[in-house]
Amino acid sequence: MSQSPVPSGADGAAVFSDIADRYDRLNTILSFGRDKAWRERAAAFLPAGHLLDLGAGTGAGNPAFGERFITALDPSLPMLARNDAARRVAAAGERLPFADEAFDGVFSAFVFRNLTSVEDTLVEIHRILRPLGTAVIVDLSRPIGKVQRELHRAGSAVFVPLVGWLAGAPGEYRYLDESLDKLPPPEELYAGGPLSLEQTWRMGPFGFVYGAVLRKEFRFVSPPGRAKRAQRGEGTAVPKAQG
Repeated sequence: MSQSPVPSGADGAAVFSDIADRYDRLNTILSFGRDKAWRERAAAFLPAGHLLDLGAGTGAGNPAFGERFITALDPSLPMLARNDAARRVAAAGERLPFADEAFDGVFSAFVFRNLTSVEDTLVEIHRILRPLGTAVIVDLSRPIGKVQRELHRAGSAVFVPLVGWLAGAPGEYRYLDESLDKLPPPEELYAGGPLSLEQTWRMGPFGFVYGAVLRKEFRFVSPPGRAKRAQRGEGTAVPKAQG
């Protein structure tokens, strides 16, 4: 059976730009109304201070961040235009346009399956986090058990594209279903990387949503090219809407 290509990078940003006006509503339907609670549970692990919301989209996570100063980053300008964060930057996770050790925490929800390179993004998160800073990631994955995994795969192959069809975006949501098989479980995905994996947990039916807490344990020395890229300030600052 042929599959739709799984877009990444600029193509991935285009997928979400096309559905920006109904993205949050569809997420609420697909999560049975639990997406807000999943974000809130994960945000409880974040430190105070300056927070990078990586793949912030429309800002659905902002209410969970409390008094933290938020920099919202997303490659999709139509998504960022709906975000009310104090600071908004259009850029990709693989090339963060920030100086070393600029943030106390990083939050990312439902983003990592859409990255061009998880490895590069984790290196960048490590670089821009202060020592002992925390990154908290929420994303979708297939359930752990074989039976649960196959049941979930069969169900999502019907339910997710159906919701996309009702919303007028069948291709985009076919991609979202297929992206569930793109990456290994979080215990494998984040093991041995630049950040220490402190804990993971599962949420949702069959445990198809995971949370992961990672910590920066030591000071980062930028590889050649990365520090220069940060100093150039690549990325587009998005002015906050007035009114």
